[in-house]
Amino acid sequence: MAPSGLLVTGASFAAFRGMHWGMQMLPTPRSAAQDRWKWRNICVSLVHSLLAGPGALLGLLLYPPMGADPIHGHPPWALVLVAISVGFFLADGADMLWNQSLGQAWELLCHHLVVVSCLGTAILSSHYVGFSVVSLLLELNSACLSLRKLLLLSRQAPSLAFSVASWSTLATLALFRLVPLGWLSLWLIRHHHQVPLALVVLGGTGLVTVGTMSIMQGVRILVNDVLRSQPHSPIPGHKETRNTRTCCDGEPVLRDDPTLSLKD
Repeated sequence: MAPSGLLVTGASFAAFRGMHWGMQMLPTPRSAAQDRWKWRNICVSLVHSLLAGPGALLGLLLYPPMGADPIHGHPPWALVLVAISVGFFLADGADMLWNQSLGQAWELLCHHLVVVSCLGTAILSSHYVGFSVVSLLLELNSACLSLRKLLLLSRQAPSLAFSVASWSTLATLALFRLVPLGWLSLWLIRHHHQVPLALVVLGGTGLVTVGTMSIMQGVRILVNDVLRSQPHSPIPGHKETRNTRTCCDGEPVLRDDPTLSLKD
């Protein structure tokens, strides 16, 4: 199945890169005019999240053996879903390298490198596909996160839509990000004797990396959207400059807001 998996990965890479280029022909909201690349990039990420997240959840519901036996139990279409995701992360990494400096993109590039290494193992070996599909449940949270980012870029904060997106992001972060990461970690600890040492190290590194970034992400959103969301009087004489914007807490926020920089 490895040749077929690599073929799907290549086709997915080409499709998502084509989507990146195609988005350049579509109009960008005027409010996001200064962040056109970021708007296009997040829209493509949203497409992948809406495909991979619900696909993983539906697959696990329809084929429970993937959860019972994450190493060997999987139908052929599950490997296709994993291959599509690898193609996306490769395409997204290429898009970041093309449009950002290495200093701007290194955090997400490290994340993508770890994810591609872990998911790529499933494609090359045709094993651990169930493990990979469980990890794709994180994309359900990524979809909410992308919607929140798009609302921020379109200057829709504060608003009811932004509040719903923020709380949905926090809820799905706990349910579809932290819970799957915890389950995967416990499974790897309990079954490490069934997995080659190199893959235990690779999987553990991936889980620690994504888990750390997820916790940091959740804390940032909780602080920016909830704990600091109470309106307060503006600072006398303060004017918004072209490099700042007003977020939901009424304070000037640099355009490179850290809550915008993290993905899945």
